[in-house]
Amino acid sequence: MANDGALRLAIVWLSVIMVLVGVFTFSLKKIMVTYAFGMLGISGILLPDWDFFDREFSRWPYPVTADERAALQARRSGFK
Repeated sequence: MANDGALRLAIVWLSVIMVLVGVFTFSLKKIMVTYAFGMLGISGILLPDWDFFDREFSRWPYPVTADERAALQARRSGFK
């Protein structure tokens, strides 16, 4: 994962939401469900190696080659 700051921020916000759920509902079960759904959401959005999936579908079973990684880096570092 390239953006550790976003992961930390998402986990902090998840903990704030869990505290709010706990304060308003007094339910440990709801806190745990909030944690489970939050972590699944974070892991589905922030953790995947999107460079790996930003290729043709037929290339997904194979590792990213150095040439493909260099091409992705060159595309990303261009002017907007």
